[in-house]
Amino acid sequence: MDFRTIIYDTREHIAKITINRPERMNGYSEPMVKELMAAIDLARQDDNVRVLIVTGTGRAFCAGGDISGAPDAASRFHGHPMGHLLEMREGFHQLVLSLNRFDKPAIAAINGAAVAGGLTLALCCDFRIASDEARLGDTALKFGLLCDEGGAYFFPRVMGLDRALKMTLLSEVYDAKTAFELGLVTEVVPHAKLMERAEELARRLADGPPLAIRTAKRMMYKQQEMTLANALEDAALNVMITNPSEDVREGLRAFKEKRKPDFKGR
Repeated sequence: MDFRTIIYDTREHIAKITINRPERMNGYSEPMVKELMAAIDLARQDDNVRVLIVTGTGRAFCAGGDISGAPDAASRFHGHPMGHLLEMREGFHQLVLSLNRFDKPAIAAINGAAVAGGLTLALCCDFRIASDEARLGDTALKFGLLCDEGGAYFFPRVMGLDRALKMTLLSEVYDAKTAFELGLVTEVVPHAKLMERAEELARRLADGPPLAIRTAKRMMYKQQEMTLANALEDAALNVMITNPSEDVREGLRAFKEKRKPDFKGR
């Protein structure tokens, strides 16, 4: 696919999506949403890809929806009686679902501003490594808008309800240190070390057993909504997939031979 608003590349089992509209603070538009979903799908279908990194160019990770009024920010649903609903349901909401359902590890390397929908996008990833120059928050209500991109779901689950309400209702934006304290990011690193740290984490994940990592990720997400009994049954079913795998045999061989295992994902 000929990407125009993002950069997609793969190297050593790691796929990287770089949001590339720095002149719009990487604010998302309908074409960008389509390209992001296409890139996520490429990473999902590529068995050689084991980890995904999402980052941005310039001063922002993603500053939410592009409200500049530029022609390339216009929705195809503009003027439709149900335009606002369709714009979200058929657009950014599908992106949120696509990234949230991505069953390989996903890392957000937050290089700058991640606000409103941009923060939601980061929260869809499993790990969020933030530059010490990053700023994170929700500014939707500043414009009379709602946190309609998934924030009302993600923010309370990550921060707790009272802190999420405070951030959203007061349109607060936090520095990286405060965001870490609130649980919005996994860790904070110096800006110059951001990609180095994200890639280091990605390499460690890529060196792990792909089948077990993907299964463990699915288990943890699914079991958030289960009773303990159902969660244990889910675990018992999943070991029927992983325990007989070649990766388990390789892991045991490597342990006995005192060497690093070479996992193949089968």
